[in-house]
Amino acid sequence: MAAPTKRRRTGDASLTGTSALHPGLDWRRVAYLTLASRALDDVEESTNRNRATVPKDHVVLYQFSARGHDMAQVILGSLINHPHDGVGAYYRSRPVLLALGLSLEDALGSPLGRAGGFSDGRDIGVVCNLPGRGAPTVLPMSGDVGSQYTPAAGWAQAITYRHGVLQDPGYQGAIGVALGGDASVATSGFWSALTMATTLKLPMLFYIEDNDLGISVRGEMQTPGGNIASNLAAFGNLFIRDGDGSDPASAAQLLSECVAHVRGGSGPALVRLTVPRLSSHSGPDNQKGYRSEAEIAADWARDPLPKLRQYLVPALLSEAEWEALEREVASDVEQALAVARSRPTPDPEQIKRFVYDEAPGAGYPDALGGVPESVASGLVSSPDAQEGGEVIRLAEGVRRALRHELNVNPHVVVFGEDVGVKGGVHLVTEGLQKQFGVERVFDTSLSEEGIIGRAVGMAVAGLMPVAEIQFRKYADPATEQLNNCGTMRWRTANRFCAPIVVRMPGGFGKDVGDPWHSLSAEVLWAHAIGWQVAMPSNAADAVGLLRAAMRSGNPTIFFEHRALLMTSDGSARYPGDDYVLPLGKGRVVREGDDITVVTWGAMVHRCAEAAGTVSASAEVIDLRTIAPWDRELVLASVRKTGRCLIVHEDTLTAGFGSEIAATLAKEAFWHLDAPVERLCVEDVPMPYHPVLLDAVLPTAEGIAASIERLVRL
Repeated sequence: MAAPTKRRRTGDASLTGTSALHPGLDWRRVAYLTLASRALDDVEESTNRNRATVPKDHVVLYQFSARGHDMAQVILGSLINHPHDGVGAYYRSRPVLLALGLSLEDALGSPLGRAGGFSDGRDIGVVCNLPGRGAPTVLPMSGDVGSQYTPAAGWAQAITYRHGVLQDPGYQGAIGVALGGDASVATSGFWSALTMATTLKLPMLFYIEDNDLGISVRGEMQTPGGNIASNLAAFGNLFIRDGDGSDPASAAQLLSECVAHVRGGSGPALVRLTVPRLSSHSGPDNQKGYRSEAEIAADWARDPLPKLRQYLVPALLSEAEWEALEREVASDVEQALAVARSRPTPDPEQIKRFVYDEAPGAGYPDALGGVPESVASGLVSSPDAQEGGEVIRLAEGVRRALRHELNVNPHVVVFGEDVGVKGGVHLVTEGLQKQFGVERVFDTSLSEEGIIGRAVGMAVAGLMPVAEIQFRKYADPATEQLNNCGTMRWRTANRFCAPIVVRMPGGFGKDVGDPWHSLSAEVLWAHAIGWQVAMPSNAADAVGLLRAAMRSGNPTIFFEHRALLMTSDGSARYPGDDYVLPLGKGRVVREGDDITVVTWGAMVHRCAEAAGTVSASAEVIDLRTIAPWDRELVLASVRKTGRCLIVHEDTLTAGFGSEIAATLAKEAFWHLDAPVERLCVEDVPMPYHPVLLDAVLPTAEGIAASIERLVRL
């Protein structure tokens, strides 16, 4: 990873010294940046209004103004000054990024979609990020409302871990900060992060800028009474301040109090500042359709910019100096706009890069996130299993892999609901908390959004989070966080990554099923861009695949089949503490010449049993992973046998078997002697009663019958 570099904060070249106004703030810099933010909005809004007369590539297609929110954000950004501070922000947060060092060129170029900047033209320009090597970090934003909170909480927990467990004094006083509008306090992400921060007393500041509008919906529809600060007054371990974000003295005082509280180690704080929204929600929005002229005028009467001028002139600046500052900002923005518009368009030849980890290459930075190379390079791995290991079940294989990685990599943390004291509902993590302590193996609140979002923030902060979702179906509330994690490296053009492991039990149990605990639906994660999906069928593969996932630069879904956790079907010899299986490499379970049977997970054992009962010579392939999947192994086998049966537990329509069949139809068509067939669950949920379960699941007998029929075609 590249060495830390000193970040130049916008406006630094023109600083005149410490102001005698509110202590600890350079008010001239606050004025410069507030004026700059307003000028950026002016440029974008005026260009969009006149789009019929300006070049098409000068128009910002997704324009969100920070007008009215700007001054208070700049003050906040001026207080975020620890090199390990981390910020979770949202689409109206450009002023705080300016205060943290975002250049005017990037601030204008990224919304235009030009090369470089936040995302190299891959993401909306207001979905920002700012890697902080030796300076505060702004975590990659997303377009989901409220999704910034739990990663910021994860960053805050990583601060406590790195300072308390890893004994790094450089993290003393660092904080996590989450910015959000008043509408975002209705989201699960906000409440999950608030629960984490208050129960764990995390060094985290919640900054809520309340303009009383969620696009067109009034604040009282987002939170009862329209004031989240009042509603949270009874929360334990939460320092609360509430005031006017358009008043410079008040905003500075309240923000300084909250930052000092959090930096001092006294736990989280929340500050709610009321601000006017002096624009439409976004470029295409017409607020006059839902706001009266009187309401708009009332907001303009609260504009913080004239109040800031009144506060500083003549206390700090003369009228002439203020006007000179305005001219300075206008000149700087004009020059930055020229540079931004002259930037090239992104290179379409590069668009497929950085879906997964790779060498950055010329013009692209190293990603921020994941275990430091100094730690990763010291981990021993071997592709060869040790001889004579004892026979263990799959659950024990997972436990041993986790135990060893916890031993050799101090950046590993294991968590989820019930994984600590209880050891997991399947007892996979039993004993790990007792051995490694509650800081490294811990229980969480019941929020899948919080579990995954926390893991993302921790991973960006350099930890190796292994998060458990108790059952596959329960991952649904975390879908936003999971999808955003997978696309992070691509969206930021390799500026950020979050290589987490998500352990996810699912599938039918021993003689039982149901629609809630027995879902597999693994194809969803094969379709989720940027994710690796491992589905081991036995304990040895589980050890090798889990260790590979925990040392990978990519996020991984590690699917633990319930039937294999509950029975001895997946038992195998322990392959050793250094055993690593490459992801994307399948295994020939049984060789054959007449037909290829492709499967994964618990179905491997049923297919192997079926192959042993038929007269045909059936080759059985265990894919082990479906993202990536071993295309070459399957193609080579089918080109040899001429026939293929795909067996899986997921439902038929658009299951992963469809992808395999389509690949065979395209790349092995002339080698096929019979149609490719799929044997899987018909399109119904998994039933509860054993009789019904047997009616929908592929059985060894049914697989054998399909093999016999296909070889006769």
